[in-house]
Amino acid sequence: MTMMNIDSPRFGTLEIEPSKIIEFPRGLPGFEELKRFTLLHPDEQAGAAPSYFILQSVDDPAVAFHISDPARFGFNYEIVLSDEDAAMIKLADPAAAAVVVMLVKEAGGGVRANLNAPLVLNLDARLGVQHVFARLNYEVTLKGQ
Repeated sequence: MTMMNIDSPRFGTLEIEPSKIIEFPRGLPGFEELKRFTLLHPDEQAGAAPSYFILQSVDDPAVAFHISDPARFGFNYEIVLSDEDAAMIKLADPAAAAVVVMLVKEAGGGVRANLNAPLVLNLDARLGVQHVFARLNYEVTLKGQ
């Protein structure tokens, strides 16, 4: 299989296997024209699971997003995809889905997760969709209460 090269201004020249591309048929809100992405993970300590991944655009090397498992932020989703979205990413079995959130760097140096618009990925089919909640219903409880 022929490798693709992407010249990312942030990460240098990246070799991408075409079989590792994840397609977002509708793109992402604000980036609708970008359909193809690949997942990279930063070099971290050997043996340790990465705390985040990079969703690098194949269509525009200047566009990359940090993403992470929402469980790292103490958050779990129950997402009901529309029939249209499930068909678009060929998701017949919910167990084949991975849900991740985009990370946003704060001005003070912190990081927050965009919990209102998680990405739902069918890793088997290499397809994804961003699920934007009209209203996110969740309850905050304090330990010991």
